[in-house]
Amino acid sequence: MFEQSFKNIDNILHTDSGCGTELDYVEQTSWILFLKYLDDLEETKKAESKLAGKEYEYILKPEFRWDNWACPKTEDGKLDHHKALDGDDLRDFVNDKLFPYLKQFKAEDPNTIEYKIGEIFSELKNKLVSGYKLREILNTVDKMRFRLYEEKHELSHLYEAKIAKMGNAGRNGGEYYTPRPLIRTIVKVVDPKIGETIYDGACGSAGFLVEAYNYLTQNQAKLSSSQMTTLQNNTFYGKEIKSLAYIIGIMNMILHGIEAPNIRHMSTLAENINDIQEKDRYNVILANPPFGAGIGREIQQNFPIKTGETAFLFLQHFIKILKAGGRAGIVIKNTFLSNTDNASISLRKLLLESCNLHTVLDLPGGTFTGAGVKTVILFFEKGAPTKKVWFYQLNLDRNLGKTNALSEKDLAEFVELQKDKKDSENSWSMDTSTLSLSNGFDLSVKNPNKNDEVILREPREILEEMRELDQESKGNLKKVGQIFK
Repeated sequence: MFEQSFKNIDNILHTDSGCGTELDYVEQTSWILFLKYLDDLEETKKAESKLAGKEYEYILKPEFRWDNWACPKTEDGKLDHHKALDGDDLRDFVNDKLFPYLKQFKAEDPNTIEYKIGEIFSELKNKLVSGYKLREILNTVDKMRFRLYEEKHELSHLYEAKIAKMGNAGRNGGEYYTPRPLIRTIVKVVDPKIGETIYDGACGSAGFLVEAYNYLTQNQAKLSSSQMTTLQNNTFYGKEIKSLAYIIGIMNMILHGIEAPNIRHMSTLAENINDIQEKDRYNVILANPPFGAGIGREIQQNFPIKTGETAFLFLQHFIKILKAGGRAGIVIKNTFLSNTDNASISLRKLLLESCNLHTVLDLPGGTFTGAGVKTVILFFEKGAPTKKVWFYQLNLDRNLGKTNALSEKDLAEFVELQKDKKDSENSWSMDTSTLSLSNGFDLSVKNPNKNDEVILREPREILEEMRELDQESKGNLKKVGQIFK
């Protein structure tokens, strides 16, 4: 229904001087889609109120509703060209009136639509320079509907495709996108249940929360109305600092059927982990926190183990905010397992002593498009120390990249063997009784079943070749000498 519409929108954005990258395309499409979704939501709630004999109170003032500024209609349902703004008039209205109005929405509860409106438009800008092109996009989006399951289902797939494209676009696009086959595998292993709370403190495009929702709804024969209410309102929680990622995450969850995602627009690391109380904790944590050094000292003061590495601060946060008995699947740089600096050693000690790190999945390079780092997945349960770690090294017979991405089939053996922690050519176990401060709690991935030794030649062969090369060199020097006589 909507595939061509998405293509048309991208083509229009491509020709506008204000939009130069895939990130811009997704950002600009997202805020327009959100306002169309908001209009459909208001009309649905109005109809529900009417059936209940109540008066519906609109969230937006009349002049800022979709049918008044974006696509006013004539009585026969066609675009009213006399009322519809266009060109500079439309662009100026959006920049000078619409965005300032939407920015002033404030609410404490992230579950409310008012919170989402204020946070989405607090930092975003309309980047379309041409009001005429904006008019074309509005007309295209106006034909989209968010009311039927089939409509949302198709839109969710198209939107995911846009996010994936953005993740492959280079620059910093990859930070918003974790390969979905990997996410689905992590969710399978962690195995969340309905009634548990699921949290991602660096949720980006909300891939983990969306796939957890899909897992919970697809693995149930039929959900009761109370179970659906639990999934909609009391299951998925996230935090995201970047405005672009925030709106992408919100739209992604809405399109996948989670109408009231509890995502806060804030810096997770700005919270002192000593302030986390039992009421703040979650049953399940699924996350791919950002990597990179350079976190300032003022942020590091919020953590007992001081480090400038972003992911290591996030890991401390996740351990603290996980409930006792809670389960986690976290992506992290593989250097975490063996770094010899004090922070890394202290963090490994904390993890091994306060949690059962039962599984480590070692991923090949190229798993994350455009990322130059190798990663591992840490699977752990909080509340008991680690006695044994099961490692699985994903060894593929091909190089991963844009045109050769990771698939669920690649991870099938891992999922099967992980159930019983079986040893194989690619998997083995480590007894943690051998680990101590003296060896830095080193968890390096060293596959004992992989014979990587290169068979060396006999010394006699090497000496014979050296003599031959020596004779050849002498002959060449003799020839050169004769030339210059």
